[in-house]
Amino acid sequence: MKSEIKHPEKLASTGAYSAAIRCGGWLFVSGQGPLDMKTGRVQPGTIEEETRLTMNHIGKILAAAGCSFRDVVRCGCHLADIKDFDRFNQAYATFFEGTLPARTTVQSGLGDGIKVEIDCIARVPRAAKRRTVKAGRRRR
Repeated sequence: MKSEIKHPEKLASTGAYSAAIRCGGWLFVSGQGPLDMKTGRVQPGTIEEETRLTMNHIGKILAAAGCSFRDVVRCGCHLADIKDFDRFNQAYATFFEGTLPARTTVQSGLGDGIKVEIDCIARVPRAAKRRTVKAGRRRR
């Protein structure tokens, strides 16, 4: 069974996709970018600023699913300019401790002046799965 996980602050529609899908013991987070969640508009900045904003969005989605960055096992990262890699990597790395997730980073044609887009896959902790099951039983 799959269930949708929403960004808790997102008000604007930015496309025909879910912020994340939880399926079994896994969470699949769609590509996130440096957007204002109330307006859906791009928040332009340096690669470091856009990376931090994007990762903060991912963190909120992870938290909504009962996860954290410790649970992330893989990230897919898209940079508008691969020359930004070193600066992107420094900002990105501050969100993880211990074993880093597997990652692919590529240069992509990103629209609207976005410098970075990141998606990820996380393993949902057992405690978060139990909370979901109990909450589902109470609703019936």
